[in-house]
Amino acid sequence: MKRIKYTSFKWMLVLPLCLFCQFILAQKNGKIAGRVLDKDQPLEFVTVTIVKQTDTTRVAYYSTTDSSGSFVIDAIDFGDYLIKFSLIGYKPFAQKISITAEKSIATIGNLTMVKDANFLTTVTVTSRKKLIEKTTEGFVVNAAANITSTGGTATDILKNTPTVSVDAEGAITLRGKTPLILINGRSSSLSNPDQIPASSIESIEIINSATARYDANAESGIINIKLKKNKQNGTNGALAVGAGLGSRGRVNSSLLINHKIKLWNLGLGYDNRFAGRTRNINGSRTNFNLPDEFLLNQNRHDKRLEQLQNLKFNADFSPNARNTFSFEAIGNMEGQDNNESLNSALYKQNKDLNSNTNRHSIELERSKVAEFAFDYSRKFDDQRKSLTVNIATSINRDRENTNITSQSLDKSDNLTGNPWYQRTHNYENANVSSAQLDYAFPVSKKGIIETGYKGVYRTINADFQSADLINNSYVINTGASNIFDFKEQVHAAYLQFSSAFGKPENEKWKLNAGVRAEQVLNDGNTKNNSTKFTNNYLKFFPTASLAYYTKTDEYWKLSYGKRINRPGLGQLNPFTDITDSLNPHSGNPNLKPEIIHALELGYNKDWNNYAVSANLFYRYSLNSIRQYSQLQSNGANLSFPINIGNATTYGIENVFSAKPSRWYDFNASLSLFQQKINGENISTDAVQSAFGWYAKLINNFIPGTMANYR
Repeated sequence: MKRIKYTSFKWMLVLPLCLFCQFILAQKNGKIAGRVLDKDQPLEFVTVTIVKQTDTTRVAYYSTTDSSGSFVIDAIDFGDYLIKFSLIGYKPFAQKISITAEKSIATIGNLTMVKDANFLTTVTVTSRKKLIEKTTEGFVVNAAANITSTGGTATDILKNTPTVSVDAEGAITLRGKTPLILINGRSSSLSNPDQIPASSIESIEIINSATARYDANAESGIINIKLKKNKQNGTNGALAVGAGLGSRGRVNSSLLINHKIKLWNLGLGYDNRFAGRTRNINGSRTNFNLPDEFLLNQNRHDKRLEQLQNLKFNADFSPNARNTFSFEAIGNMEGQDNNESLNSALYKQNKDLNSNTNRHSIELERSKVAEFAFDYSRKFDDQRKSLTVNIATSINRDRENTNITSQSLDKSDNLTGNPWYQRTHNYENANVSSAQLDYAFPVSKKGIIETGYKGVYRTINADFQSADLINNSYVINTGASNIFDFKEQVHAAYLQFSSAFGKPENEKWKLNAGVRAEQVLNDGNTKNNSTKFTNNYLKFFPTASLAYYTKTDEYWKLSYGKRINRPGLGQLNPFTDITDSLNPHSGNPNLKPEIIHALELGYNKDWNNYAVSANLFYRYSLNSIRQYSQLQSNGANLSFPINIGNATTYGIENVFSAKPSRWYDFNASLSLFQQKINGENISTDAVQSAFGWYAKLINNFIPGTMANYR
């Protein structure tokens, strides 16, 4: 115990001392800035390396030029250096430069690089990104490297993503819970991955241990879908057409046109996807409480036609090397035609037939989304300093119409009696707007503070109507029809500090700590006042992580985060879906937010051709939201979400990547987790324990000619 206390006391002294020393040392360095051109055009991706004149074999500092040809390298110790510039197709260039107390800032004007006439212009070197790249917060899936999902949607890419589970209904989970889905880092009405064709996706970022910079409404993690944006100089374009055949066929196409010159970058893209799907599901349910409705056997068969079209426009304006203004507009049209037959046979306990019903439904769904986003980014001489602003709005219009025909059958499946006709519609008008500001600045040689604000404004109007055919005219069922209005504001502010400890070439420790405050105001009500609620609460969400690097390519990481799971409209909406009259489902307007404490310990190691990542995670949830089934007096099993006490989840997640040859690489992942739910607040026997797991093996084969250039 004495040793532990001494160690803790020692760190209490050492950490402030390290911070103070860093602040003092920060005053004894300088920076180098400049711009590289090809005649009057900026050169992007030029490699800039700085070596000491006394040791030219070892790189001391490194950077690359941005889209304006500019670069900035700061925190350079005083001394004499040699700065080198290199880019394939151009002659390398080098010059001497000194950083002193009298001249701590060295500026290189417009440096012009000369093309290499001896460079073999007929040889094209093709480099292919890794399918999966590890990051400190999770990993990134490069969609362009996954040709198997080209004709699909973002959901198809996620099916081939490690640690992500996608069920038969398209529901997406991370570590057993639904993640927060963002588009280009912002809240969007396009959060349904089935609305986004794979051909329009640049990459998908999986964030398992989110910091205070991200929304707290991300219990299991964040999935950030980044859309493509061409940044090549000049005018260029691409056209792709694809088709596939499985149980039903599918076709897709995409067209991209881009024009970039001097200060402007303009892009226009269109893509579509038309696909069919066939599904068969058999299920049964035994009810020991009702002898006359003891056994239910259901057979479901449906055919679905999916239509998806996207139109995207982007405009980027960079008046100088420091400022960039961007505008993005997305138009989305989605349609689903679903033809479903559901046969339900209900038996008594003595095995006699109680009822036999065939329920046929034709569901037509049409959705339109218009999304607009404005971004501003500001660069500074010190690359650790940054300012970004984003303002976005999404307008969504959903229309769903369903015609239902129910027909009684005898035990031989012969028609009996007259059919019963029903008609429902579910119309939804929604708007999601957000405003976000992020600012980062250094406070010492290695310490950085990030702070910012994000506001999300959401309004939804849902109109649900159910009608029965009576005397050749449809009569609205007022007891099953209503209009639900929901409004929500989330105002968030965060403060985050990050730093590293150790020598610049061997930083052993990396620290990140922050806190996020979120003020939530929402209210919902139905037109007939059967449901009405208001919520107003302020909560704080601390996060912290500490990484220890045994080597530059091997580290351990311990992180903690407090999160929240706020119920969405689908969970709050009180309307009951009766498409399956024996298994209806509804929302629950009385749901409270779920509070989660998450702890994670991870190990990561990279070799030349192999990489491994292993993570132990633990989550404790208060007011846990779970789906609950309740038997009705008519034998129907109504399911709806409730707050069911507390829940504990713990498990392990392993990801292994390997590239044994030029033409083949693979990624294997395995997730194991145990869930324990204590629902004694609902029922004394509502204590559950469940074990879950899923594994994936993703193979990537590269044709021989391409493999030669990897």
